[in-house]
Amino acid sequence: MEAPLRDAQWRSLYGLSYPVFTTVVDKLKPYIAQSNLSLPSDYAVAMVLSRLSLGLSAKTVAKRYSLEPYLVSKITNMVTRLLATKLYPEFIKIPAGRRRLHETTAAFAEITNLPNICGAIDNTHVRLHSLPSDVPNKNIYTNVYGFKSIQLQVVADHKKIFWDVCVKAPGAVDDATHFRDSLLYNRLVSGDIVWEKVVNVKGHPVRPYVVGDWCYPLLSFLLTPFSWNRTGNPAQNTFDEGLMKGRRVVEEAIGLLKGRWRILQDVNVGLNHAPQTIVACCVLHNLCQIAREPEPEMWKEPEESGPVARVLESEKSYYYFGESLRQVLADDLYQRLSSR
Repeated sequence: MEAPLRDAQWRSLYGLSYPVFTTVVDKLKPYIAQSNLSLPSDYAVAMVLSRLSLGLSAKTVAKRYSLEPYLVSKITNMVTRLLATKLYPEFIKIPAGRRRLHETTAAFAEITNLPNICGAIDNTHVRLHSLPSDVPNKNIYTNVYGFKSIQLQVVADHKKIFWDVCVKAPGAVDDATHFRDSLLYNRLVSGDIVWEKVVNVKGHPVRPYVVGDWCYPLLSFLLTPFSWNRTGNPAQNTFDEGLMKGRRVVEEAIGLLKGRWRILQDVNVGLNHAPQTIVACCVLHNLCQIAREPEPEMWKEPEESGPVARVLESEKSYYYFGESLRQVLADDLYQRLSSR
């Protein structure tokens, strides 16, 4: 079979082309070998990828592969755990290196006309097929849209590659609270992540920052819109337009993630294994984006809904710096665009 035809067939069955599949198998094989699994590594990986890609239940996959459902669940848990732990550090990385950081900020500047953006952050609800009967306080999983979910927070670059992933909150938690509970927030607040690339805007030093919507707090390292409905002055509205263009990248990345790995449209694994399944899909998403796999039809997210994030007392200094920085960037952008 010719390569293009073969790859199209593999994508329809396993969510990715044959060369990317072999990359996944080669990287997982040493770990799978340690588990004393009675199945060949490529067979086990293919089975799990078909489940993640097509959103199939353990029972359906068991019938297709002539296995017991409990064994399918066991192998799914093993492969997703390996993807989420062993491959995560290689494929989900903060753009700290000089070359990648410069490439990322330059590409975002092209999209938004704003300097030094290094990523766009967003949160998405991942629907849970069911909850175990013994889960206490099931209501904490019911989100604003009325269905049970757990939350995925991602930061994406201009290529729609995730450089940070966090799955920590049940559906009822708001975006800002999930963000504050993430390792990324704690690393940014503590100064553990320091991007060296500083640009000067109207005498103001601007370090790389992430952009998000109004559900996130305005901070020195996370800039949000002045308003969600264009009620600012002309400079502020121009800034908001640019920022939201940058934010569209992460919305599209999430759409691709859920379009390619359909299990994320209705997660049918046990609650304890749901977070690692979601992270595993994010790792696979990055592998596909890096390999420039054809983009599938995007999953359409519900319209953004949520309160404007309030600023905590402990964040006041970051807020005041962010407020000042945002205004400087808005004035500079408006001035540059007006003089064209």
